[in-house]
Amino acid sequence: MGQITPVFGSIIPSQQQLALQGNYLAFNTGGANDFIQQYLPEVYEQEVERYGNRTLNGFLRMVGAEMPMTSDQVIWSEQNRLHVSYENVAQTGGAGVAQLEFALGGIPAVSNAIFPNDTIVVMNPSTGVTLKGVVRTSLPGGIGQRVIAYPFTAANWDALGVGATNLKMFVYGSIFAKGTVGPVDNGLGAGSYKSIQPSFTQYSNNPIIIKDSFQINGSDMAQIGWVEVATEDGTSGYLWYLKSESETRLRFDDYLEMAMVEGELATGAGGQSFAAQQANIQGFGGGINAYGTEGLFAAIQSRGNIMSGFSAGTGLSDFDQVLKNLDTQGAIEENMLFLNRGLDLDFDDMLGQISGGAVGGTAYGLFENSEDMALNLGFSGFRRGSYDFYKTSWKYLNDASTRGGVAVSGIEGVLIPAGTSTVYDQQLGTNIRRPFLHVRYRASQTEDRRYKNWITGSAGGAYTTNLDAMQVNWLSERCLVTQAANNFVLFQN
Repeated sequence: MGQITPVFGSIIPSQQQLALQGNYLAFNTGGANDFIQQYLPEVYEQEVERYGNRTLNGFLRMVGAEMPMTSDQVIWSEQNRLHVSYENVAQTGGAGVAQLEFALGGIPAVSNAIFPNDTIVVMNPSTGVTLKGVVRTSLPGGIGQRVIAYPFTAANWDALGVGATNLKMFVYGSIFAKGTVGPVDNGLGAGSYKSIQPSFTQYSNNPIIIKDSFQINGSDMAQIGWVEVATEDGTSGYLWYLKSESETRLRFDDYLEMAMVEGELATGAGGQSFAAQQANIQGFGGGINAYGTEGLFAAIQSRGNIMSGFSAGTGLSDFDQVLKNLDTQGAIEENMLFLNRGLDLDFDDMLGQISGGAVGGTAYGLFENSEDMALNLGFSGFRRGSYDFYKTSWKYLNDASTRGGVAVSGIEGVLIPAGTSTVYDQQLGTNIRRPFLHVRYRASQTEDRRYKNWITGSAGGAYTTNLDAMQVNWLSERCLVTQAANNFVLFQN
């Protein structure tokens, strides 16, 4: 005989009118989630934006521009200095003699541009001793290039330090007797007239290909969630894949800028061969190379200026070192400071100390601070010497997911000149002015690789393959051109 259990169902009486565990179903325990329950929860449909605006790009849009290019490499030339000057000059003529030889370094690539009858200044940077003289003989060529000169105001050159190797020498003019011929290239009577051919320094960079993608199957595209989508670019709705696609795109946009800031060239340095570096990059090898690209930080570290250990506790003395260095470079009047929060506050403290003697320690009037308003302790710009500086906090250096959120980040900020250079643009067929810092991207009449975005699959409006999914793809090919990096300053710990 058959039997069914339980007979007439199960009855578990509750002796008290209480909301017990068995009276409702939990939907947030990771088990069988069910909204059909005795007590409905109060559901907040929108996500809480606890990290604010999470995007990091915008830096390059503020300080640079974007221009097309059609090659695998961008090459530019930068002027060398105008005046004839040498560092690390060695005194090789001995002691106690009026005639003295100066060896112009030991690098064959350094050409001798000093001629007989040139008047020179010779300085010892370690002691500050300076002597002036006139060149009698100048012998060019290779490591043996040297200058024989006589001092004007001393019996000999001993005050500079006998055998010194750190001297600096530069030409400030020339002196000739009446009725003489023009300057010749040496003191041996060759008769060849003086002529200095200017040279330039050439730099280059390579574009890199940046890719990203997002895939969602067709079934999940038709599934509505109970959390409302909310993203930085205004995407909204209850389709969760919209949020995933939007955040992938926002992340890719950030990568376009982060790769230009952090990029490194694969040169085989650091003990790892170039071939080994290529083997570590998927898709390269067998003659197909990935050279990488030189980013902003790498360019400044290579040929720019480094300020280490900047402190507001020393007042303006640390910052004045930066100004003195800028005087030796391009002396560009307007500059922008992009700083992390710590260095940003250091600058505020430094500027605040200047007005510490005002009434109550506060600067009234000039900075629109008064006793009846909230005190403004921040400074957005200032002028020191002949330079103007505009200061802002750089989110990339503050964000905890990038260079922020660590005790010692290494890089605290950058100083970028607000200058431009005049160049001939092949695309426009005319001379244009472009910022020292700008992005070049690959483009031609048939292919624009500045920002490519396309959809494949068989869902979401695309019908290109039999894959039951939508795949969104992004691609860009670009590089950063950092011209006149000698005017940039990188602030480090």
